[in-house]
Amino acid sequence: MTTGGHLKPFKFGVNMIVPDSRAAWVDKCRKVEDLGYDVLGAADHLGMAPPFPALVLAAEVTNRVRLNTFVINSAFYNPVLLARDVTGTDQFTEGRLELGLGAGYVKSEFEAAGMEFPRAGKRVDHLEHTIKELKRLYADENHKPETVQKPGPPLLIAGRGDRLLTLAAEHADIIGFTGTAAVPDGGGLVPADADGIEERVNFVREKLNGRDAELNLLPHFVSVVEDRQAALEELRERVKGVLTVEQLAALPTALIGTHEQIAEQVLAHRERFGFTYFTVLEHNMESLAPVIELLRGR
Repeated sequence: MTTGGHLKPFKFGVNMIVPDSRAAWVDKCRKVEDLGYDVLGAADHLGMAPPFPALVLAAEVTNRVRLNTFVINSAFYNPVLLARDVTGTDQFTEGRLELGLGAGYVKSEFEAAGMEFPRAGKRVDHLEHTIKELKRLYADENHKPETVQKPGPPLLIAGRGDRLLTLAAEHADIIGFTGTAAVPDGGGLVPADADGIEERVNFVREKLNGRDAELNLLPHFVSVVEDRQAALEELRERVKGVLTVEQLAALPTALIGTHEQIAEQVLAHRERFGFTYFTVLEHNMESLAPVIELLRGR
């Protein structure tokens, strides 16, 4: 069941992560729409396309898809300057913008930008301040440019920690789940198992307290293959045995099998977790596209 107590229709997005020439970017954006995806996202990392200009260009060469920042590293932005980019982009895309925000997590990018890498609490503080400033400026009739969407573009907040997900439950229209867990010794992130992801979803549901929100997930592992069992065995090796084959088979961040098998997995993940909005990385967009058609109207 979803947070609103009923099954919502599916929505599928592509997160664009490969910078390219103008012509190649245009071709890729058109392909996203032609393949049937609902949302085209631009990531916010150094070495990738700048998200707001990339989405404005995408709007010029597409007609239907929503346009998403997936997700803005809020720690890199002054909230007032970010508001200008957000409202201007919503204007230039004629109200097709979906604003994804995160607290920032890649230390090396802060270092490359010559910026201090604040502790997690400080980064979430800045994200909260940013959200409140955006809302204030959206409501200010003297703030220009105005948003086309009122009171502002739909807000997606993505993360995994208690405080960030609490913030998302309070403010976000869409809540993005990372599907990861921290290694206790500070050794980075590993895939969370299905029970761990379900715990995070239940945490959010309790914090929502009846408020409706869309639940988004980024599947890390997508593989369209005839032999699902062999692919799961191979994935177990790739994740260095952190999860068993049985755990990987139940994992919503691992969409593996034939198109028909993956469609059944997506249906099961909607039923168990409430995920209705799935975002894949651009190198998976063509292989997963037939699943969209299989699930249309279900």
